[in-house]
Amino acid sequence: MPPSALQAPASNTPTAAAPPMPSVHVRAFITWLAIFPLVSIGMLALGPLMDGWHPVLRALLLTLLVVPAAVYFVVPKLFAGYGALMKRRARRAARPTNGQ
Repeated sequence: MPPSALQAPASNTPTAAAPPMPSVHVRAFITWLAIFPLVSIGMLALGPLMDGWHPVLRALLLTLLVVPAAVYFVVPKLFAGYGALMKRRARRAARPTNGQ
């Protein structure tokens, strides 16, 4: 197959530039912000149920519940909020100031 067949067709519509990816530090903080409350709530809610369990089994059950909840629901919401905040901040920075 010729290389040109693998290329996507050119589009005449302009595309918006993708926002820059957050730094590794921001991503780590947002992930922690999702995980910590979920683990705390999980420990409080499941603590009495798992009182006599081996610590490895407690960790297994807790992570089986917390990780999917964080990955599929909480982290995407937090990143969407972060993206909206960065867009709003960029619009404010690009706005001309009055009186100057």
